[in-house]
Amino acid sequence: MRYRAVIAAAVLSFLMGGLWYSPLLFGGAWMALRGMGVGAMAEMSPSPGSLVAEFLRGLVVAYVLARFVVRLQVADWLAAVRLALWVWLGFQAMAIVGSVIHEGYAWQLYAIHAGDALMKTVCMSVILSLWHRPSITNP
Repeated sequence: MRYRAVIAAAVLSFLMGGLWYSPLLFGGAWMALRGMGVGAMAEMSPSPGSLVAEFLRGLVVAYVLARFVVRLQVADWLAAVRLALWVWLGFQAMAIVGSVIHEGYAWQLYAIHAGDALMKTVCMSVILSLWHRPSITNP
């Protein structure tokens, strides 16, 4: 396993999450769906602890994905995208939909969060697979 790839994937995930929830993409819709005014985003700033926690969360996901990449010998981008789609569908999308089913979470919020998870998972899987070089063994 390439630990630099895991760290790079976690950093990319962290940065992509910031962009995903920024006013450039879905930040305004996310705020509106949560009942916050448009100006609230300018007033909100994440605490240092939540930023560290978010990075660590991405690091754990990247590490687990890297384990799958190595175990399944995923070494090209197409196989990485397939892996990411299955991981996203079976784990992330289903975990988030639980909030819709049991807590009355808005479908639009689900779409924003599930889209974020999908985008991050695909990007991390591709990075990890391209960085992964299966070992060559002699016959």
